[in-house]
Amino acid sequence: MNLLKRSNKKGDKITFYYDLGRGPGQRPSTGIFIYAKPKDQFQRNHNREALALLETKKSQIIIEKQAIGSNYIPTHKFKANFLEYYQEYVELNKRKRNRHLKNSLKQFKFFIDKDFIAPVDITENFCKRFRQFLLDKFTGETPGGYYARFKWVVNAAASDGYFQKNPTEKVFAKSNPSITLKENLEVHEYLRLLNTPCLNEEVKAAFIFSCYTGLRWVDVKKLEWKDIKNGILTTRIIQAKTGRPVTLTLHPIAQSILEDKHKTAEIFGNEQVFSLPTADGANKTLVQWMKSAKIDKHITWSCARLSFSILLQDKNVDDATVAYLMGHVSTDQVRKTYKRHRPKDQVETIRQLPMPN
Repeated sequence: MNLLKRSNKKGDKITFYYDLGRGPGQRPSTGIFIYAKPKDQFQRNHNREALALLETKKSQIIIEKQAIGSNYIPTHKFKANFLEYYQEYVELNKRKRNRHLKNSLKQFKFFIDKDFIAPVDITENFCKRFRQFLLDKFTGETPGGYYARFKWVVNAAASDGYFQKNPTEKVFAKSNPSITLKENLEVHEYLRLLNTPCLNEEVKAAFIFSCYTGLRWVDVKKLEWKDIKNGILTTRIIQAKTGRPVTLTLHPIAQSILEDKHKTAEIFGNEQVFSLPTADGANKTLVQWMKSAKIDKHITWSCARLSFSILLQDKNVDDATVAYLMGHVSTDQVRKTYKRHRPKDQVETIRQLPMPN
């Protein structure tokens, strides 16, 4: 390992560079400099410590190169705090619109409730406890998704030599199906809501719009006029396979809602389509609206997305198309979550059984 010296323009400082070859980028700076002619004790002390640090860095790189092809990993490559490794992994592997990895770190911090945890503390039993922590806290696919990302980090750490045996090898991710099934709206209930006044007409318009587009609360809350053009809605959901946003042709009902809203937007210069309260406030409004419409169901905003999927499936729209319109890259969620869990019409279904003449 050779080191190069270069003086600055003034000639009062000397910076050291690694000499890794003659190609572009093969002479990176070490980040260490010394004073060419130290003027006082402070500069002399700086030079002594800088040269000692330079020797340490040089030795580390020599050891790293000698370790190539062996099972040995230099100790200076390890992070004593596994939390730091986890944070670095998240930073290096973060992707737009993929919050699960970042959120898995957030939940991991909640679980350990401290600023330091050594890799040796990440045992199989520790992983089981963390998985149970997520299952106790979340429902649906969320706990499995967060734990799967945790496994990514541990797998990477195992490959980097932090573990002799991967502690998550026998601890698999689990989902936590909700005990209570969400309600969905049927066709006649859609029509009833359209004809029933609501205390907050803004909430009514946005909810009906979600019923006809399948948008989540967070999507309709942030919806802007620039997301809509010529009757086409461009969602903020990006398809992983194509790298392009999901586009949705608007139903005439959804278009009529936008036409009414657009008149107001032009007057006040609103960028957002809907002016909505908090999610909790909107759901409380829905409860009163359902009572007025004589719909005896517990309807929340997420029920609009479920209803969108079910009513399309009732019309024999294939799962792949429904999944695309909802922004999913596969049909798994449509088959597991966004499907009909209750009979549409039990009486009519039973009447399909044979009867004697």
